Amino acid sequence: MNIVVLDAATLGADIDLSPLAALGSLTVYEGSAEHEISARLQEADVAVVNKLKMNEKTLNGAKNLKFIGETATGYDNIDTAYCAARGIAVCNVPAYSTDSVAQLTLSMALALCTHLFAYRDHVLSGDYTRAGVANCLTPIFHEISSLTWGVVGGGGIGRRVAELARAFGCRVLMCRQKPEAEFEGVDIDTLCERADIVSLHVPLTPQTRGLINADRIAKMKKGAILINVARGAVCDEAALAAALEAGHLGGLGIDVFAKEPFDEDHPFNRIMGRENVCLTPHMAWGAAEARARCVNTVADNLAAFLRGEQKNRIV
Repeated sequence: MNIVVLDAATLGADIDLSPLAALGSLTVYEGSAEHEISARLQEADVAVVNKLKMNEKTLNGAKNLKFIGETATGYDNIDTAYCAARGIAVCNVPAYSTDSVAQLTLSMALALCTHLFAYRDHVLSGDYTRAGVANCLTPIFHEISSLTWGVVGGGGIGRRVAELARAFGCRVLMCRQKPEAEFEGVDIDTLCERADIVSLHVPLTPQTRGLINADRIAKMKKGAILINVARGAVCDEAALAAALEAGHLGGLGIDVFAKEPFDEDHPFNRIMGRENVCLTPHMAWGAAEARARCVNTVADNLAAFLRGEQKNRIV
């Protein structure tokens, strides 16, 4: 059983891949360019992948491939229709990063609501020392318990964020496809109009691509904070940057981007460094415990497949 990990660097330098090594002959590449994938999978029975595109172009030479282990919950990088036609099993890893992503979501919200970066910079710049005043209370901030938090997406991560927001005293609105009983359920436009904080926790699908567009951003309260830990293309990134520059949005917390990493001409380059902008490098999912769970589940998925069982099967 030849197992090939194509982009191990996305899992972190400290990750233990021994659960996979126990199941076959393991070859590990820190990263793979698109033109290298086909050759690297030529003798592979199993491909383990995080971000790379798995489609007819990259899998054409992988004649022995039987299984793709996605080291993530989202699998929009995999052409599932092509894999189904080829008889290639595809498994993902649900729910492994719920606490990790929720933790970053809360961290961003608290930092942006409190203007934490502005206060840090006030001290760091020496202005606090030079002012000779015991405290500084500008920019003005508000208790998070006075705010309404809108959660878009009612899966595991969205619900965990909603629970944490409620624990801080926020009024919670939730937009999800299914009926909602625990939290106040609203449609996306109502949520945008009423929430002080909007956090996104949905997969990238044809229905969610561009969900947060210029029209919906315009409906948001002046000063609202938007946090995207879902997928970059769920938002119109140029519209977000423009709304932030215009002062309509009060803050942005973004961990995901339509292209990763984003280019030098990306609109977010204009706003990074502002005290009300927190851009992070798609790391919300990656707490050490979450990454260990992820690898162990990929190995469990593969072991189940080898036994003729199905676990976390997409295809």
